[in-house]
Amino acid sequence: MQAGSRIVTLANGFHLFTRTVGQGDVKLLCVHGGPGSNHEEFENFGDRLAKYGVQVSMYDQLGSFYSDQPDFTQKDNQKYLTLDYYLSELEEVRQKLGLDHFYLLGHSWGGLLAQEYALKYGDHLKGVVVMSMIDNIAEYTVHINQLREKTFSKFDVNYMKDVEAHERFDDPKYKELVAELYKIYVNRHPEKAPHHLVETMATPVYNHFQGNNEFVMVGTLNGWDRRADIHNITVPTLLTFGDHDTMPLATAQRMHEQIPHSRLVLTPDGGHCHSVDNPDAFFSTLGEFLMDVEDGEFRD
Repeated sequence: MQAGSRIVTLANGFHLFTRTVGQGDVKLLCVHGGPGSNHEEFENFGDRLAKYGVQVSMYDQLGSFYSDQPDFTQKDNQKYLTLDYYLSELEEVRQKLGLDHFYLLGHSWGGLLAQEYALKYGDHLKGVVVMSMIDNIAEYTVHINQLREKTFSKFDVNYMKDVEAHERFDDPKYKELVAELYKIYVNRHPEKAPHHLVETMATPVYNHFQGNNEFVMVGTLNGWDRRADIHNITVPTLLTFGDHDTMPLATAQRMHEQIPHSRLVLTPDGGHCHSVDNPDAFFSTLGEFLMDVEDGEFRD
């Protein structure tokens, strides 16, 4: 596959930004988080994985920064704001890029899509990497509430709940508290993350599926649950989390026990975006997984 940036046109007429970097026989497709983030979190994957002979492809989902951004207030476009749509989009991108027998990596929301893809289209995969995502939303919701109760005083927690109940998300104190949570559990080293002069998050997409921030789960993903199905993922699976993740690590351990061929690795000093927080540790884990599968030496 030719490296570089490429715009692909979907069957629905919309255009998505894709980028392929690196050289090698090992093909890795990365799916960003959010929902509504973009591919930039994977920009250094090609360089970091070069010694393993990995070619990395990435793309911006519909609504995200470099791809088409429909007006989702229009009724005709609201049909795209579904899990089923974004899963079908992932499969169409896979076809457009000519990938088969490849590795799929998904971060957060992308990790949700990666699980769904492995369950529906697993025949195309050599392996899957689920990065900072568990197999249901209910346990995540419980955990993020526990994290802020552990981090803040009862007064601050009640203050946040009152702001959320009245949807006053521009409240300065509330935003300060959310920023503190992000510094501990999401981006522990924000100085290492990509920076822009403008906001790049596709807010309509994020708010629809998630809510205002990572610690408010009120969007349409509520109720998503694959606990009964996770054992049906049969390809080699890497479960990778930050040791300070927003995701409950006890659930990650249970997933590891239920997925037949899985490996669970924690990135030290890592939050929800642990590939950015501690890239040396993360890419060592990822590279070892890819090579173990390629060499037929993968062990749980």
